[in-house]
Amino acid sequence: MTVPEQTGNQAVGKFSHTGPLRSLYDHAARECRRGITFVTGTDTEVGKTIATAAVARGLLRAGERPLLVKPAQSGLLPGEEGDVALAARLAGVAQEDALELQRLRDPLAPASAARREGKTLIAMPELARQLAEMSARHDGPLLVEGAGGITVALDNEGRGLLECGRELVANGVSCRYLVVARAGLGTLNHTRLTVAAIRAAGLEVGGVIIGSLPGGKPDLAVATNLAEIADFCEAPLWGGIPEGIGEKGFSY
Repeated sequence: MTVPEQTGNQAVGKFSHTGPLRSLYDHAARECRRGITFVTGTDTEVGKTIATAAVARGLLRAGERPLLVKPAQSGLLPGEEGDVALAARLAGVAQEDALELQRLRDPLAPASAARREGKTLIAMPELARQLAEMSARHDGPLLVEGAGGITVALDNEGRGLLECGRELVANGVSCRYLVVARAGLGTLNHTRLTVAAIRAAGLEVGGVIIGSLPGGKPDLAVATNLAEIADFCEAPLWGGIPEGIGEKGFSY
C-alpha cells in the first residue's frame, strides 16, 4: 500500500484510492481463504460493514465464495436492510450467502438492546459451534462482522468475539481478526488497544483496515497515521476503503 512520504515533522504527498483498495483485495485473497475471519473495529461507525464488503469482494475476485455472517444486528426493524445484507450487495455476494442470526430493535450494543427487549441472545459457545458448522459445510471462507468494538457484549453473559474466537481455537478451528480503524487523530491509540486485546486473548490479528480514506491530499494527522499505524500497532496495514464507496459499491 502506498502511503505519503515523511519529511521531518511533516507528512507530504497524496495517496491513491485504487492502491489501498487493491492492497486490501490482495491480502484478503491470500489470507482469508481458510477458517473464519472476524471483522471487528476500534469503535462503532468505523466502517466494519464496508470493510467486510471489501474483503468479500477480494475473495470473489480470487474465485472464492465467501459466506457473510452477522451474529447480532441492532438498531433496525424487521424488513430494513441490515449490515450483512448491505455488505453482500456492495460486494456482489448472493443474498443467500449473507446470514443475520439475530435482530434487535434499539440502536445499542446487542446485550443492552436484548435486555430492553427481554430477549435471550445466542451464547458464545453456541455461536462458536454454529460458526464452526457453517465453516465446515460452506464451500468457501467465512466472514463474521461484529458489533461496535472488540469487547462489546454479544450475549447475555457479557461475552463477545474474543470468547467466541477462543472457543473456536480450542476446538481446532482457525480464525483471525481484522481491525477496522478510523484514519484521523486518535486512531493510533484506539487501534493499538484493540490489537493488544486480541493478542492478550491468545488470538491472531490478521491486519488493520482503514474504514474510510478521505479524498484528495490527506491532512497531517491522516498522512502520519497511515505512515505509522502498522509499526505502532505491530500489525500489517492491509489497505483502506475510499470515502463514499458505500453509496456506489465496488466497481472492480
